[in-house]
Amino acid sequence: MNRRLMAGWLVVAAAAVASAPTWAQKKYDAGATDKEIKIGGISPYSGPASSYGTIGKAIGAYFAKVNAEGGINGRKLTWVSYDDGYNPAKTVEMARKLVEQDEVLFIFNVLGTPPNSSIHKYMNQKKVPQLFNATGATKWGDPKNFPYTMGWQPSYQSEARIFAQHILDTKPNAKIGILYQNDDYGKDYLKGFEDGLGDKAKTMIITKLSYEATDPTIDSQMVSLKASGADTFFNITIPKFAAQAIKKAAEIGWKPTHYLNGVSSSVASVIIPAGAANAVDVMTAFYLKDPTDTQWQSSKEYKDWLEWMQKYYPQGDLKDSNNVYGYTAAMGLVEVLKRAGDNLTRDNIMKVAANLDITLPMLLPGVNVKTGPDDFFPIERQQLQKWDGKGWVLFGKVYGR
Repeated sequence: MNRRLMAGWLVVAAAAVASAPTWAQKKYDAGATDKEIKIGGISPYSGPASSYGTIGKAIGAYFAKVNAEGGINGRKLTWVSYDDGYNPAKTVEMARKLVEQDEVLFIFNVLGTPPNSSIHKYMNQKKVPQLFNATGATKWGDPKNFPYTMGWQPSYQSEARIFAQHILDTKPNAKIGILYQNDDYGKDYLKGFEDGLGDKAKTMIITKLSYEATDPTIDSQMVSLKASGADTFFNITIPKFAAQAIKKAAEIGWKPTHYLNGVSSSVASVIIPAGAANAVDVMTAFYLKDPTDTQWQSSKEYKDWLEWMQKYYPQGDLKDSNNVYGYTAAMGLVEVLKRAGDNLTRDNIMKVAANLDITLPMLLPGVNVKTGPDDFFPIERQQLQKWDGKGWVLFGKVYGR
């Protein structure tokens, strides 16, 4: 090859390199390599909220499916998930371990408002994503002050406003009794409910009682609620206490119009322990297809979920909507990681997560996942449903934006 021809080839080669797409340049933060994406999780595998522990197990099972199918862009997902027992002090310990020792790329779907609150500032100071929190607290949608934290499910306040509006529409003279967990989770629901009632909250709400997550029962509160004369009940409790409340109401013969927060609508962990007959006419709001609802069971979406459960999480309860939740949240994360490509930096993960507009198979019709740089609330739509003794029956419109 003569010198002139060789020089020509060098010019072409240089031009090709200069014009190569930026996605071809791999960028990694701690927790990401050519072969692995390391993801941290914290779940209550023990303690008063242990019924939610199945979510962490379901996430791991979905990641196992992804890995069996080749991973994401050739990388396997490593799920490092610890138990905090729903104890915020333990959450802090586990988060530090994940970030500083395990060096995960980010933390995903930590369960509960108090646990997430305990690491909120730490994660943002470390600039490590606290992504798709398993709680509907409104504080997770504050990208200006906490750019590394994002929620997942509809906010508790927006859900509570749906219940308030339904009461105003159907029972404007209701005498309302409220039971709530005495922490940020319970108070968030309470604020949304009172805001939804507006000026009428002062006259319609006749009693508000609280409980602690560490309490053994809420029996005394239920007796007091009945004695107050309340004919409408807003039940702001996690699954253990939701089941107790439904069962105790039946035992003492109290039959109010009963609204139950959606985080405790699982048939397996709430309705069955409470007694299916005791829960008749209880209302809630939800955004996922309940696995016990027969209208979905002939659909491809349900059959795909069922096949995954049977193959990758056979010990999981097919009646537990928390397993639909874990599957759906993990699927949403996988979409983020696919779109991130070879730019697996923490900042890019947040950038991709803040630019979504997708639907996922086990979301209810009309419910989607949509975010923006100033909108850190991925799911904002849901629908009312009522327990008929055998299953949840959807009714009314899809609320939200």
